[in-house]
Amino acid sequence: MGDFSNEELAVSVAIAASARRRKKRKVEWPTFLALICCYAAWAAVVHFNQALPIVVFVPLAAYCVALHSSLRHEALHGHPTRSLTINEALVFPPLCLIIPYRRFRDTHLKHHHDARLTDPYDDPESWYLAERDYEALSAPMRLFLRINQTLAGRLLIGPPLTAFGLLRHDLAAVASGDREVARAWALHVAGCVPVVGWILFSGMSLWAYLLLASWPGLSLLMLRTFAEHRAHPEVASRTAIIEANPLISFLFLNNNLHYVHHSRPRVPWYELPALFRAERERYVAENGGYGFDGYLELARRHLLKAKEPVAHPFMRR
Repeated sequence: MGDFSNEELAVSVAIAASARRRKKRKVEWPTFLALICCYAAWAAVVHFNQALPIVVFVPLAAYCVALHSSLRHEALHGHPTRSLTINEALVFPPLCLIIPYRRFRDTHLKHHHDARLTDPYDDPESWYLAERDYEALSAPMRLFLRINQTLAGRLLIGPPLTAFGLLRHDLAAVASGDREVARAWALHVAGCVPVVGWILFSGMSLWAYLLLASWPGLSLLMLRTFAEHRAHPEVASRTAIIEANPLISFLFLNNNLHYVHHSRPRVPWYELPALFRAERERYVAENGGYGFDGYLELARRHLLKAKEPVAHPFMRR
């Protein structure tokens, strides 16, 4: 023990205690509470859509949709219970109506192979293209994708780009006989039934919901994912740390501390801030200082200026 400083020893003890609590605790009640509040708030906002001004309805509905997507992210990482089946059932109704849970689960877990982060072919969540693929595009499409590399562009066109790309890929997969992808979409359609039923019961058209809730909700997610990763030769330096205010941090379930999440993907969302505070200097040193002092700084720097090129700067195959 003489080889450790008092601070390092305290951190080690805190991490060990946290691990023992997680092992002992079968249910993570903060995540359950977040789920209950999310569903209740969403149901209320949608039900009273006609009484709410559009400038109130859109941010509230978008927040609920984005928060539910964050809770889906927790579910695929093994929260709030030890049963992946129960976790999937808890997030079964897709409030965004667009992304099937199992497709998100499968692509996101593949994304967690850190050595492949940002690879245009091996990272399903990469926004980069290989140089030869980028050069093969038409000039209007290259311009479209360059706009998408700005924050304003990502918030506006990122959601339909994501939906179109996933749908195009999955239709081809189903046509080629991929039963897992077909099953994921069948379950997604079943999950949409109660969501669509409540929307229609509340007197809201499906198209209005997609435009005023789903799209803005996915845009909020694009705010988080826009700067999560960058192309860098050092694997650890590819993942960001963004220290946000409590409202945004809760919306993203502290996934804005993205490097911490990638380092400890099994840790529940409500334990990430304490881990980060306990070892802040180490985490910042490990990821090469890549990050932003909140999303306002990110917007000041990249609202209309591309963060990076579309063509991957060193994975050129």
